Amino acid sequence: MARSASAILFATGIGWAIDHKARLEVVRFSIVAGRLAVILSAVAFWALWSRTSLPIRADRAIFSILILLSCVEKIASVTNLVSVERDWAVVVADGNEPGLQKLNARMRRIDLVCKLAGPLLIALIDGASTTVAIWLTLGLNVVSLPIEYYAINQVHRMNPKLGIPKPTPAARADSTTDVQERRRQCIGNVKEMYNSFRLYFRHPACLPSFALALLYLTVLSFGGQMVTYLLSAGFNSFHIALVRTLSVIIELSATWIAPRIMSWISPSRGAMWFLSWQILWLTATVSFFWIEPRAIVAASGLAAGTILSRVGLWGYDLCAQVIIQTEVEEDIRGSFSTTEAAFQNGFELLSYALTIALPRPDQFKYPTLVSVVAVFCSGGMYAYYLRKRRGHLVHLPFTKEAGHAS
Repeated sequence: MARSASAILFATGIGWAIDHKARLEVVRFSIVAGRLAVILSAVAFWALWSRTSLPIRADRAIFSILILLSCVEKIASVTNLVSVERDWAVVVADGNEPGLQKLNARMRRIDLVCKLAGPLLIALIDGASTTVAIWLTLGLNVVSLPIEYYAINQVHRMNPKLGIPKPTPAARADSTTDVQERRRQCIGNVKEMYNSFRLYFRHPACLPSFALALLYLTVLSFGGQMVTYLLSAGFNSFHIALVRTLSVIIELSATWIAPRIMSWISPSRGAMWFLSWQILWLTATVSFFWIEPRAIVAASGLAAGTILSRVGLWGYDLCAQVIIQTEVEEDIRGSFSTTEAAFQNGFELLSYALTIALPRPDQFKYPTLVSVVAVFCSGGMYAYYLRKRRGHLVHLPFTKEAGHAS
């Protein structure tokens, strides 16, 4: 929860840095800060694990440091994600929308594979030796730091447009002195946050972006909340590993399906199709979960339906990303996307609060219901956006012109 809260609190500052600082400088800083935070965390975990006789105050101090480092890593992660996915990718694609769609899909594919392989590898090693798992985490981050640093330099070197300064309000209005600018930054943080939120909600791409953020208000993923419920219903560690693996395979399929759907019927219509798929499966799944009295059967149905719904989730994610990338102006990409990230983390915090308020396994059905309502609200928002943009939601009959509509 502290990680999500830190991303919300620093969203405006992250957005300002992305919009105003040199692209390479921002991403380099995010790489170094993120890797160093994990390296220091591994050292702290080793101290906690190996020094069993530490005083209580020392334990609490190290634990507090770990929380702080996790917040630093989260802020660095958001900075890197927004910079690369919402800014660098657009510049590299250089107006080639099919190329941008494929680039997004490949980045998401790599991201999903790493999210499966990394935790799975560490969990397997931790089962044999926690000390080895800690030192492996430290070693991998020490090795990856120079590799990531070198790779991002190469990308920047091979794409000269990434070195072109972005237009900023300061560049268009030279009357503001450096001293005045520093004073404004020191006393105007609240105003900056207000301006970021106002810009976000007034932007035409707000609805698809907010609809994407709202999907984070869910317990229907294979995170800690749902895994805890599945274990209480009779699943074991093998079953959890199996459903997580199946989920990632299905999620990966979305990274191949989404670009084809977008090239066939456009990103705007493809997004509605994927959201509808997610709504269909989660509605059926949660309905079954509510009426099935046998816990293991209900949990199995919940896991199966959640897995199938993930195609819709990541398909919509990729479609919405293209819409946001192409519609948001270059000089506000950072502030817009970090505001979206703040809402994502806010909704994620709400999902944690739901399971804190309703902790018993027999109460888990209520957070699942809230999750489905959130998906319906997301679909309603996007349908309104699509209706407002296109004047209609569906094409009957399908025509060649419709297939190439934006």
